[in-house]
Amino acid sequence: EFKVHRVRFFNYIPSGIRCVAYNNQSNRLAVSRTDGTVEIYNLSANYFQEKFFPGHESRATEALCWAKGQRLFSAGLNGEIIEYDLQALNIKYAMDAFGGPIWSMAVSPHGSQLLVGCEDGSVKLFQITPDKIQFERNFDRQKSRILSLGWHPSGTHVAAGSIDYISVFDVKSGSAVHKMLVDRQYMGVSKRKCIIWGVAFLSDGTVISVDSAGKVQFWDSATGTLVKNHLIANADVQSIAVSDQEDSFVVGTAEGTVFHFQLVSVTSNSSEKQWVRTKPFQHHTHDVRAVAHSPTALISGGTDTHLVIRPLMEKVEVKNYDAALRKITFPHRRLISCSKKRQLLLFQFTHHLELWRLGSTVATGKNGDTLPLSRDADHLLHLKTKGPENIICSCISPCGSWIAYSTTSRFFLYRLNYEHDNISLQRVSKMPAFLRSALQILFSEDSTKLFVASNQGSLHVIRLLEGSFKHLHTFQPQSGTVESMCLLAVSPDGNWLASSGTSAGVHVYNIKHLKLHCTVPSYNFPVTALAIAPNTNNLVIAHSDQQVFEYSIPDKQYTEWSRTIQKQGFHYLWLQRDTPITHISFHPKRPMHILLHDAYMFCIIDKSLPLPNDKTLLYNPLPPTKESDVIRRRTAHAFKISKIYKPLLFMDLLDERTLVAVERPLDDIIAQLPPPIKKKKFGT
Repeated sequence: EFKVHRVRFFNYIPSGIRCVAYNNQSNRLAVSRTDGTVEIYNLSANYFQEKFFPGHESRATEALCWAKGQRLFSAGLNGEIIEYDLQALNIKYAMDAFGGPIWSMAVSPHGSQLLVGCEDGSVKLFQITPDKIQFERNFDRQKSRILSLGWHPSGTHVAAGSIDYISVFDVKSGSAVHKMLVDRQYMGVSKRKCIIWGVAFLSDGTVISVDSAGKVQFWDSATGTLVKNHLIANADVQSIAVSDQEDSFVVGTAEGTVFHFQLVSVTSNSSEKQWVRTKPFQHHTHDVRAVAHSPTALISGGTDTHLVIRPLMEKVEVKNYDAALRKITFPHRRLISCSKKRQLLLFQFTHHLELWRLGSTVATGKNGDTLPLSRDADHLLHLKTKGPENIICSCISPCGSWIAYSTTSRFFLYRLNYEHDNISLQRVSKMPAFLRSALQILFSEDSTKLFVASNQGSLHVIRLLEGSFKHLHTFQPQSGTVESMCLLAVSPDGNWLASSGTSAGVHVYNIKHLKLHCTVPSYNFPVTALAIAPNTNNLVIAHSDQQVFEYSIPDKQYTEWSRTIQKQGFHYLWLQRDTPITHISFHPKRPMHILLHDAYMFCIIDKSLPLPNDKTLLYNPLPPTKESDVIRRRTAHAFKISKIYKPLLFMDLLDERTLVAVERPLDDIIAQLPPPIKKKKFGT
């Protein structure tokens, strides 16, 4: 039994999704958000968000695309084309296109050329060289901004959507071959402008356009004429994506609906085919700003911040968990850190940090009671960052007297002094430049050391003195690899440090002798959480496919319990969970217990009890009726699961009888978004 602090004052709102780009070779999805953040999801590794690039106030990304050789480019309203370094997790370079704000970008079918559409009506062609991009030439300039681009699969022609018309360019000469005017009529009324939000070019010469009048139109590019017209929405149709086989495409509307179009035979035995609107999906409440079409799923995202992956049931061969709808809302990394000694929580937002003290109660009650607070939670500190860069990571020390956070270009360390109810803040000056762009920050249990994982793969160890610091050591990445370290865990006795990167295994360092102790055998799914147990120094590792391993650091091998559970296998319902484990902790008085949580459940694994098999009930949602039922459930099997708290962003033990749980209900997020388009509902 625990006393639980249910925290709901973390006022976190994810940024809306602006673009999505799917890469077929690596089965990865790049997602850019309105605050400039770019995230990369590994769809093969249970849809895990394995990498992210922090945002910037001046980088409003309008277009995102993959080029040959797993290279990722983005462009935005600041007029720059950016290439990302997927190994070091930073920006390789930014190049000005000299055409004003960039509204659209597309990579050629062969992946060797890049095309951007600018505010001044120019379409610019760039050659992608092995280490950079090189400007080749301008196409014929148009009268208004270029809002969408689509390559012909052969790479000879390009369709460009503008305001009121679509142009078709010949790539070799750069001149416009056709100009197709779009009807401004909208439900019988002529609108001022018709904005072409998206175009797609098919190999038979058909151009599909979506526009602000709610129409999906099919054009013949050879003659420049309209072939077919579908009026599908009372508002803008904002995005389009076509499958590789060109037998289906998906469009997203401003009403939150996603429509699926398929190429079907007119009659059962005829070879003539036509495009038919087959399935509408309403998984969003607001505008669907971006869509993508993978071989087995439709992917959509928009203003309501959800990334929705809708499987196409006819394409999924095995009816396994990939056949379920996925909705990703929260980041797969921790935004909250906790000082157990002073009962403080540090919340990380894009441009500021908030420090809160938990409330307390003197009342007692029976199981399931809500206790009244004798002292409310206090908002102690609001720490704003200077400059346009987003905060990458932050941490508060266990003793509550140090706060550290990092942006792309700077690292900040603050000393906190508590006098009665007053807090004074003192910034530690002259932090070394090599600490910037830190991906993970961690304090030792006694708050005397600070561990910083940089994006170049190195690990810095710093000793904290009263109001100052001393750099002790830097662990360099193994065998010359540049691989960013994303997760850190330190043992409670301060002797061991475990770190995991984006792809390789987990490295364990000896802090006393400042050397590499061992490397845990690599596993083909990324690590989502790490922790080292007190006393035994067992390292517990959670992976994105929901496997949990326990590795003994002193013995350099997997423990007996870990081997047993791998032999028997986890319960099938445990493996079917769709959010990764983001935090692992341990009970100070019960060495057999492992505490872990994902976004929708909190679990205590008791290693002394037998493991559940697929026939046993993993989780019983019904409350126990009598005392014998409680005892029977406690001793049934090792996994004790609670689903009371959700969505759960953070959960940890403050002491042996107290838990803190930070929840963020989805209704609170939706209430703070702009209002959606009002739809007429029957009977209202």
